[in-house]
Formats: sequence, C-alpha cells, structure tokens
Amino acid sequence: MSKVNYAAIDIGSNAVRLLIKRVNEEASDDLFTKELLLRIPLRLGQDAFTTGEISPGKEKKLLRVIKAFRQLMKVFDVVDYRACATSAMRDACNSEEITRTIYEKTGIQIEVIDGQEEARIVYDNHIENMLNHDKNYIYVDVGGGSTEVILINNGELKCSKSYNVGTVRMLNGSVREEDLEAMRREISAAAVQYPDLVIIGSGGNINKLFRLAEEKDKKASVFTVDSLRALYDSLKQYTPEERRKVFKLKPDRAEVIVPAAEIFLNVATCSKSTNIWVPTIGLADGIIDSLYTRNLEKKRD
Repeated sequence: MSKVNYAAIDIGSNAVRLLIKRVNEEASDDLFTKELLLRIPLRLGQDAFTTGEISPGKEKKLLRVIKAFRQLMKVFDVVDYRACATSAMRDACNSEEITRTIYEKTGIQIEVIDGQEEARIVYDNHIENMLNHDKNYIYVDVGGGSTEVILINNGELKCSKSYNVGTVRMLNGSVREEDLEAMRREISAAAVQYPDLVIIGSGGNINKLFRLAEEKDKKASVFTVDSLRALYDSLKQYTPEERRKVFKLKPDRAEVIVPAAEIFLNVATCSKSTNIWVPTIGLADGIIDSLYTRNLEKKRD
C-alpha cells in the first residue's frame, strides 16, 4: 500500500476546511500530493466571541458541512482522518453538545484542541527540516480566534504560545487589551534572547497577502515587512466590498485580511523582523503529517 489518502478537517473560527492528501512512499521528490482543498467560510467565531456559544443556525450549517466532508472522504478512499476544532469551539459553552450531535449523525469525531496542541500539530509539519539552523525563526499562525507563535532556535522548538488575538475577534472588537499586550511583551522579550528573527507566516491570510504584495521573492517565498506594510496601508483605504473588487478577494477574506495584516505587523514590530517567509503550510498539513507518521509507526510495530 504505497499510495493512500489521508484527510484533515480544520474547524476554525473563520472557516472550516477539508484537506485531502495522497501519500506516495515511492515518490523520489514529494511524499505528499494535494488531492483536494475545500474551504467553507462559516465564521463560527462571530457567535462564540460575542455570545459565548454557537447559534443553532451555525450548528446546522456545520453539521451539513461535516456530512458533505464525510461523503468526499469516501469518494477519495481516505484511510484515516483527524478533525480538529480550534478557538471558536474552545470558547463556545455548547461545543461539547455540538461535537456529540455531529458524531451521532455523521460518525465524525471532532476534537476541540487547546492552543498548545494546535501549535504542536503545526510543528508536526517538520518545518525544522526546511530551516537554516544558523538562524532564529518565529512561526506565526494567525487564525480567526487566536494566533499561535512558535520560537525556533538551531532547528529546535524552544517554546510555543497561543494568544486570543485573531482576525474575527478583532472584527468583533472582542480582543482584550491584556491579551494583545501579553503577545507584544512576550515576543519583544524573545527578540532580545533570540535576535535577527525571521517570521514564518502561516494561514490563508498571509498566503493571500504574499500573493498580493508587489515586492517579493516568489522563488524563495519571502517578502519584506515593508512590503507587507505598504500593502496593509493600501488595503485599509477600502471598504470590504471595494476590496473584493479591487483585489479580487472572496467576501469573507475581504473582511479578515486587514486585521490579519495588522497582527503580522504587530509581531514584526515586536520581533524586530524584516522578512516574512511564507511556505504555505498550516494546521491541516500538520494533521496529515502526524497521521502519516502515526500509521507508519503502527506498521513498523
């Protein structure tokens, strides 16, 4: 069984994603090949961060999405999957009830994971293998409800932290000043201990920001903080509706892309970073990587 499909379901605060990848152990170059990536902008955080629970309407939509994902996993002959829910479901008081209902109606088991587990899964992308071990890196994954930060020195994970600072929270005005200050303070302290930090940007927003940036190194997937700041200044001049037309953005992306850029610029200022590397990897990729590793270990046993 050299070619098999694995799936990851990422239930975020802004969107719900299904990623299916084929693993080809006989491939000499790329072990993983993307078969399908589907993104549904449910924005669960709009409920969770304002009322403290997921509304019945959003719950129904989530159930429909998971049912559709289950059918797609069957079509693609997925051998193993993992479904993880992050910040919005962590904050929602009815998340346990929702995950139980979805399991009863679909057979899909959803894990509501904490920020530390989210960061660990992200690190399971084996990003350390892509790094220059003579440099210091700060991995930043900006989501709808939280921002995961991982500090890497000499190719090793030194610490990881999750902050309740996310794009949907910012849109709703529900980011607490103390959370934002804690993120700034701790990143500033890390920059003193580990100078010349390079930001590794993760998430759909930074991927889109990189594509929109005028000045960038496409081959190296790197652009400067100055380039991001110029783009941010341009984006914020428009309304979300205008951004959709001018920058050809999807409706939900047109709303969250400005707060996302703002969060990355906050990190860049505190870390004194000048460059952002965008390798287009995230939580769903980490889930699949860890699934493959786990199944490989089972086969060896």
